[in-house]
Amino acid sequence: MKLKLYFSVVLVSLFINRALAQDFLNTSNQLIERVLPKHAKSFSTESLPAVKGKDVFEIESKNNKIILRGNNGVALASAFYHYLTEYAHCQITWNGTNLNVPQTLPKPEKKIRKETPYEYRYYLNYCTFNYSMSWWDWARWEKEIDWMALHGINMPLAITGEEYTWYLLYKEMGFSDDELKGFFTGPAYFSWFWMGNIDGWGGPLPVSWMKSHFELQKKILNRERALGMKPVLPAFTGHVPAAFKNKFPNAKLKATNWTNGFADTYILDSEDPMFAEIGKKFLQKQTEMLGTDHLYSADTFNENEPPSSEPEFLSKLSARIYDGMSQADPKAIWVMQGWLFYSDRKFWKEAQTEALLKAVPNDRMILLDLATEIEPVWKRTEGFYGKPWIWNMLNNFGGNTNLFGRMDVVATAPAQALKDPKSGKMNGIGLTMEGIEQNPVMYELMMENVWRSTPIDLETWLPEYIFNRYGKKNANALKAWKILRKTVYSVPADHYVRDGAESIIQGRPTLDSMTRWARTTLNYHERDLLPAWDELINAAADCRQSDGYQYDLVDVTRQVLANYALPLQRKVVEAYRSKNLKAFQTARKEFITLIGDMDKLLATRKDFMLGPWVNNARKQGTSEQEKALYEMNAKDLITLWGDAKNPLNEYACRQWSGLMNDFYKPRWEMFFSRLEASITNKTELDMTKFNDEVSKWEWKWVNQRKDYALNPVGNPVNTATDLHKKYRKVIGEAHQPKKP
Repeated sequence: MKLKLYFSVVLVSLFINRALAQDFLNTSNQLIERVLPKHAKSFSTESLPAVKGKDVFEIESKNNKIILRGNNGVALASAFYHYLTEYAHCQITWNGTNLNVPQTLPKPEKKIRKETPYEYRYYLNYCTFNYSMSWWDWARWEKEIDWMALHGINMPLAITGEEYTWYLLYKEMGFSDDELKGFFTGPAYFSWFWMGNIDGWGGPLPVSWMKSHFELQKKILNRERALGMKPVLPAFTGHVPAAFKNKFPNAKLKATNWTNGFADTYILDSEDPMFAEIGKKFLQKQTEMLGTDHLYSADTFNENEPPSSEPEFLSKLSARIYDGMSQADPKAIWVMQGWLFYSDRKFWKEAQTEALLKAVPNDRMILLDLATEIEPVWKRTEGFYGKPWIWNMLNNFGGNTNLFGRMDVVATAPAQALKDPKSGKMNGIGLTMEGIEQNPVMYELMMENVWRSTPIDLETWLPEYIFNRYGKKNANALKAWKILRKTVYSVPADHYVRDGAESIIQGRPTLDSMTRWARTTLNYHERDLLPAWDELINAAADCRQSDGYQYDLVDVTRQVLANYALPLQRKVVEAYRSKNLKAFQTARKEFITLIGDMDKLLATRKDFMLGPWVNNARKQGTSEQEKALYEMNAKDLITLWGDAKNPLNEYACRQWSGLMNDFYKPRWEMFFSRLEASITNKTELDMTKFNDEVSKWEWKWVNQRKDYALNPVGNPVNTATDLHKKYRKVIGEAHQPKKP
């Protein structure tokens, strides 16, 4: 009898495994067909067992077919992308794609086998969901999930539509729609709502949005899981509606204020019995509706300090948070962003960090070293005190538009950490940028680490990247990229910067050359970037048809012009302070003309246009009122970030066509008019008065209804070439080192 039962179990197990394998093979085949529809039949997919719980793939050629094998959809997609990059010399990025494969696909001469040393390959930052993804529909999400699979991602953060689960739970707890109206933020601010930083801003959020994006989340999770990914879902961190204090007057609440631009938010103390109860109910409801892979994101003190630094207090606190998860899911694993250890070193010293982490079992927590390429927190926490952790590249803050990256660090540091005996349980790598769709080279480079345990040799990797990107081996392009590597993509060890400098153009107009968010200090000398511009221009005859080349040429031209704005602004300031009206008017004209020329350049690529961002926001609305609300959200996030007096203004600034001419240029024109009047009337400029005036104008701009161009205008290569002819000599002279 026992033998029969055993064989029955084995047969059922084999049947289930075969069905699952067939599912991910079908899903992988569909991905291949989306990417290469004309050549999809040239590929055949087969399943392969994992190696010690880690992904593996194989590639070989048989019977005029390219055989791809993998233990899940991500491994198969990775095999497919490895083939595309290594044999067909193609590339798929957010900003430029080359899929010009030969009519007859090249065949590998021998079998290729790759095993990843990393159990987890994490993807996304809470902020990415707003700085880049606020207005995405399923078509855009499908494209991104394909990109994730192709690049080996198997552990994506998945928080789209989270607000609907909370809405249902709080309704069950007796809260009315009116009581919740001031709780949920507008769609562009969910990231900070989810992290417990703000309530209500940009709202009230329509229930129609909640329902539609909950349905979107179902599609996202279904596709991610079908490919073998394990999505990280949200858990309760204590953030509750302000109405909570009235409905439950005996509850232990703490009011916190993330920044002066917003009202207080309320955190339920983990000692309160309701904390565990709500945490359990939320996970139960979420699991009932969305399923679970037992990975939960929770960051209780994101840029907010705990009420006590006593290690015992912090230890009990984290134990209670995990207890709330485990009550609903005994297999729960807490995935914690390590941002607090990076952003608040004064509070999170060794004793506090160790106390917070050690209260949770080692196999029930994973730490994200969120900005390892900037500062590896693992090195000062003994590899996170025994917890499994993931090496992440952050690279971009606010979705800002600038050329920047630590290329040499990303090429070598993950593999070095993997082999370092002091790194503890490093079991993953990932991408945690605040915004995507910029600096594609950095993300291709980072994900090159997925299927290797040795450092990347940039001397061989970079030429291959350029060949795949442009579809050409061009000497000028290679020279340009060697310069880019040593300038924008290199950060001196003694030069502390989080990400690249922004242009003075985007800063709120000022006589200063350093503003709070539009930092103008570069990690290289402006003049050193100019030869890269020259070489890319010289590559035009050979590479002009390449999508990736067109993007790169516009991007480098944009950066050169953005850098040039600073000496022009200083000429304006110098003329103003010397009261030289003629010199002032000349410099003013040059500065305003530069903004217009940049707008014209950026209009040639959809990547750099305001119109799609605003239009995609409005398309989400089901009424004119909703459309107006979403347009306001879209424009506010990338400019003021809040109301007219918000201190975060310009944090998420962009160099986009439409924004240059319609927002930055009028602000500077207002400022220059005040300066000219000051010179003419021999009066002092009242900066306080001007800042008040301009902030009111900005707030009006955020709330006004306006359509912007949706399609590119002009040829990117011709436009960049014309601007090179116009500006190259004058910019070179402007950046010459001053004589002693």
